Amino acid sequence: MQNRRVVITGMGALTPLGNTLNEFSTNLFNGLSGADLITRFDTSKFKTKFACEVKNYDPLNYFDRKEARKMDLFTQFAMVASEEAIIDANIKVNETNADRIGVIWGSGIGGITTFEQEVGGFAMGDGTPRFNPFFIPKMIVDICSGYISIKHGFRGPNFVTVSACGSSTNAIIDAYNYIRLNQADIIVSGGSEAAITSAGIGGFNAIKALSTRNDDPKTASRPFDKDRDGFVMGEGSGALILEEYEHAKKRGAKIYAEVCGGGMSADAYHITAPHPEGEGAIVVMKNTLKDANMQPHEIDYINVHGTSTSLGDASEVVAIKKVFEDHSYNLNLSSTKSMTGHLLGAAGAIEAISCVLAIEKQMVPPTINHSTVDEDLDQKINYTFNQSQSRTINAALSNTFGFGGHNFSAIFKKFD
Repeated sequence: MQNRRVVITGMGALTPLGNTLNEFSTNLFNGLSGADLITRFDTSKFKTKFACEVKNYDPLNYFDRKEARKMDLFTQFAMVASEEAIIDANIKVNETNADRIGVIWGSGIGGITTFEQEVGGFAMGDGTPRFNPFFIPKMIVDICSGYISIKHGFRGPNFVTVSACGSSTNAIIDAYNYIRLNQADIIVSGGSEAAITSAGIGGFNAIKALSTRNDDPKTASRPFDKDRDGFVMGEGSGALILEEYEHAKKRGAKIYAEVCGGGMSADAYHITAPHPEGEGAIVVMKNTLKDANMQPHEIDYINVHGTSTSLGDASEVVAIKKVFEDHSYNLNLSSTKSMTGHLLGAAGAIEAISCVLAIEKQMVPPTINHSTVDEDLDQKINYTFNQSQSRTINAALSNTFGFGGHNFSAIFKKFD
């Protein structure tokens, strides 16, 4: 059986760089930093006091008060971004197509805000179990796909992938596979995360993963810079509408790009550290190129995982050089986490959108905040430091790697 072609027909974004796709796109290519001091809780006793929060977000702009109280913030973010994508794609659901439209979402942590509030309230009480009846449905990670399907009447495949920071790329690859194997015609995919909480920041501080550059938050996320000292937490949501090409063509849908390959692998090395020689990253990029039936020289841009950690950035460069060899020096690499921060389970969705926008604009978004050369990294590689760069982009690869050694890559191609 010949696999079906899969295209992207809609996108939505709620991010530290903007609360709509257009705002996100403008600020992404202008190199805006989304980092600032945390407003969600008192950080006076925390090692890290800043993050990339979503700005000017009021749930009552999107939900009535009763509805908003039933959803954790990560679910609210998912609903907002997916709604924008569904409208962008002009999807009309009816009895003839509802069974062929699904939702495959990604989140690494889920309702941590709700968990903190409910368990914290119980711990501070007299031992009487007074839990919110929505505690469990607000907390569980799979609730996002359920809410999206219920609101829009989508009765196709419906689940959430949990693969740490690779969760939403995992979701996009699964959506791609379900469509090309004729299990659905349209799938709403992407991811959401809202882990800027005392437990979220405190937990990542405990494993020394976060930057502590409290005197200069906006430049704290600095991938490939010698003075990088950890990642900056981000939050938000990205949504993409994946659709079978003939189905999209028949209804006259706008096509942003084609999804043409996806790969997965495991480091089998360490629970939090990447393999120093990038072995899992090498395997996943090779798997993705093979799946897309493409050669390394056909890739123009890589949106790297690039979290701004010493080990992670170095091992990814090693892996790219081993896979792409001499072509490594013809590529543009960039880490959009330098602007958005690390959205954990939602990172892959936002970075997939960044790849599609790069193809649409024929422009590479920058890796901002670079000031000091790291002589241990190959400086002949183009990391797209500090400013966007115009170039021909026919195909872009997105890397996302997660705790536990989970690796995912996807290729997006200019639609032909």
